[in-house]
Amino acid sequence: MVQNHEIEKRPRGRPQVRCDDDTRSVIIEAANRQFHESGYAAASIAAIAQEAGVSTKTLYRLFPTKADLFSDMITERTGRFVTALDPGTLAVADLRKGLERMLTAYGMLALSLDTITVTRLVISESDRFPEIATSFYEKAIVRTNTLMESWLRKQIDRGLITLEDPHAACGMLRGMMIFEPQRAAMLRQQQPPGIEEIAARARMCTDLFLEGCAL
Repeated sequence: MVQNHEIEKRPRGRPQVRCDDDTRSVIIEAANRQFHESGYAAASIAAIAQEAGVSTKTLYRLFPTKADLFSDMITERTGRFVTALDPGTLAVADLRKGLERMLTAYGMLALSLDTITVTRLVISESDRFPEIATSFYEKAIVRTNTLMESWLRKQIDRGLITLEDPHAACGMLRGMMIFEPQRAAMLRQQQPPGIEEIAARARMCTDLFLEGCAL
């Protein structure tokens, strides 16, 4: 019987080197687990490097400080909101469907167990490490608000809604979507809502909001 030896061949020599972007992602995931388990202060760079399977030298080359690592972790998480939002699809969606889609994506981000855990961490350790509060505020809160506010302004330009203060209205819309369930989860009185509950809340918030500003 003739065997296909080509299938059995394996490359020799050193394994393929992982690119920096992939290494960053692996380190960020390892850091996320360490921050969740140990908190910010107690999270060990050596432990993060070991869990990620990289040297501390490599970690420090990509993330010079633990604050940089935390900041990039928040940026990566917020990036998932942008991906879920799908700006291209959102731009051509009708008003109601677009708002509902945006609120659902925001709820999936803000009401996830991961985000709630990180928010608890920031609140509990920000007095000692104000840089993590700054990162969370700028990379998570301000960034998501800016994206959502931009969408609202586009709807105003399209003549579909009217708002005296789109920035303030966006903050109110975000609060209506997440405040109550997030507070209950933060205080460990309820589990974070699932996707069906988030979607239902997005529909309700969409109806309430549009009844107040639709032309």
